[in-house]
Amino acid sequence: MISVALCTYNGAKYLPEQLKSIADQTLPIDELVVCDDRSKDNTIEIIKSFAAQNSFQVHIHINEVNLGSTKNFEKCLSLCTGDIILLCDQDDKWREDRVQKQVDYLQSHPNIDAVFSDAMKIDDDSVSVGTTIWQEIEFNSMSQNRWMNGKPHEILFNGFVVTGATLAIRRSCLERLMPFPTHVPDLIHDAWIAMVLSLENKIDFIADTLIYYRIHASQQVGFGNKVDKVQLKDRFVRDREKKLVPLEEKANKLRDLFLLLKALPFVPREKLIKLYLSQRHFYKRASLPEKRINRLTPIVNDVVRGYYKFSSKDWWLPAIGDLLE
Repeated sequence: MISVALCTYNGAKYLPEQLKSIADQTLPIDELVVCDDRSKDNTIEIIKSFAAQNSFQVHIHINEVNLGSTKNFEKCLSLCTGDIILLCDQDDKWREDRVQKQVDYLQSHPNIDAVFSDAMKIDDDSVSVGTTIWQEIEFNSMSQNRWMNGKPHEILFNGFVVTGATLAIRRSCLERLMPFPTHVPDLIHDAWIAMVLSLENKIDFIADTLIYYRIHASQQVGFGNKVDKVQLKDRFVRDREKKLVPLEEKANKLRDLFLLLKALPFVPREKLIKLYLSQRHFYKRASLPEKRINRLTPIVNDVVRGYYKFSSKDWWLPAIGDLLE
C-alpha cells in the first residue's frame, strides 16, 4: 500500500497543480493523508474538491493548534497506513513517474528504508530556472560516490542534502525515528530522518529529478537563499564578535545533534567520532585568544589534524581567517 503525506498551510495558490501531479502518477497511490496547520485561505476547500474527483482515499486532518512544519509532518506520517510513504510539499509538483521510480527502488532494495532524489527548480509560473537543488548544495558525483562508499553520515554532519519533498520511506522505520526533535535549529523533519537512517546505512538516492521544486518568496523552508561567503578582504574589517557568534552557534548545534544521536541505542558510537571532533573544533574556533600570536599554536594544531576540513573544503580560508581576524 502506498501513502502520500501532505502537509499544508495557506497553500491554495500552488496546491491544485501539486494535487493534479499526484493524481497523474503512472503508479497510482492508495491514500493521501493531509494535515493542515490551521490554514486561513481556501486550502481545505481545494482538497475536498480534489478528493471528490479521485478514486483513492483522501483523509483530511485539521490541527487544533498550529504545529509548525516538523511536528505537522510527524503527525501526518503517523496517520499514514501505507507500507511506503512519499512525503509531499504543497507548492511543488511531481514528475509523473515519481511514485513508480521510488516504489520500485525500495522493493528491489529491501535493506534500504528511505530513498530521495534530486529536483528541478521552478519559479512561480512553473517554469524551470535551469538548475537543480543538488547543483545548489553541491551534492556532486564526488559526494555521491562518498555516500555510496558508506559515508553518508559524514556528508550530513557538514550539511543537510536530503530534501523532504523528494523523500520516500518505509512506515516500518518510523517507530525508531519518532518523536522528531525540535530544539536543534535547522534540524527539521527531513534532516532528522536522513541523519538517523544514514548512520544505519539505510537511506539511498536516485540520481534523477523526480519532482519540480518551486522557489518562491513565501516558502517556509527550502532553497533559494544562499548566504554569500565571507571574502578575504572583509576579514580585515569585520567586527570580531560578528565572526565568533556564528561559530559558537554552529558548535552548539553540533553538540546538541551529537547528544541526540548518542542517546539512540542502535547508532554505532564509532560513527559519531567525527561529529564529536567537529563540535570541539568549532568551540575552539569560537574561543580563540584575542591576540593573534596566541592563536597560532591552536590553529596550526587543528590544521595538522585536518579539523579545519569540518569548516570548509577550502580549509585554508577559515584557518587564515581565524589567524587574521
